[in-house]
Amino acid sequence: MSTQIPQQTEESSETETEPEAASKGDERRAEKRRRAAEERERKQAEEAEKAAADDETIELKVFRYDPEVEGKQEPRFDTFHVPFTKGMTVLDALMYSRDTYDSSLTFRHSCRQAVCGSDAMFVNGGQKLACKTQIADLEQPIRVEPLPHADVRKDLVVDMEHFYEQMEAVEPYFQTNEYPDGELEEQRQTRENREKVKMSTRCIWCSACMSSCNIAAGDNEYLGPAAINKAYRFAMDEREGEEIKQKRLEIIEQEHGVWRCQTQFSCTEVCPKDIPLTEHIQELKREAVKNNLKFW
Repeated sequence: MSTQIPQQTEESSETETEPEAASKGDERRAEKRRRAAEERERKQAEEAEKAAADDETIELKVFRYDPEVEGKQEPRFDTFHVPFTKGMTVLDALMYSRDTYDSSLTFRHSCRQAVCGSDAMFVNGGQKLACKTQIADLEQPIRVEPLPHADVRKDLVVDMEHFYEQMEAVEPYFQTNEYPDGELEEQRQTRENREKVKMSTRCIWCSACMSSCNIAAGDNEYLGPAAINKAYRFAMDEREGEEIKQKRLEIIEQEHGVWRCQTQFSCTEVCPKDIPLTEHIQELKREAVKNNLKFW
């Protein structure tokens, strides 16, 4: 009997551990099956979402006008239905419409990164950069027109010559008559002064602000917010010196300069680079007043 007891005990121990090991293996296999099922469901959901997006189309109403083609000299709107894709911009939709439906559709675009300013348009009643404006953020149908208060050359292309003339009128380039004493010494600018003019340097010459300005629409000689902002950028740069600053103030304080601004803030609202244009114009007004003060 004494020799049988250890054997019985050993057999009993083996029968207790085998079910436990089998149970853990079953749990692992069940967990693996559960994860695989979840992964299948996730992939199916993604495929369904993608299929739904592929089936979704947007309605684009685009201004059309071509003075050189008979039958297209009367302004009209053409409607295009464009397949929607995630991240699509107004420029993407226009390019799809041109490449798929009508190769004569004309608009400007270049960098597609909101730094060239060439694709400013009037989208759903507001001045916007087509390459920056997301389709998902707009109500449909999406109405695309050329910039207001400018002559239309063809479709969405406007004549920018007058805008460039106004910009050139303020001499938009760095000038100075004060140089450092050292032959190889650079012209230094303080951090504070750089911060002061930083926002004004972001202008991309898109003319969105000029298009939104009611004063510019009624006064063809008004310099406009973009040109005045460019004057601000250099007039407030400490490296140009007082003599050049005086010259710039004389340019912007003329009859059709800063004093024509009625502080409507429309230019600031539409600026794609968030430049505080109205604030810059008001500050130049204060500078002009101080410049003309005389003390006896």
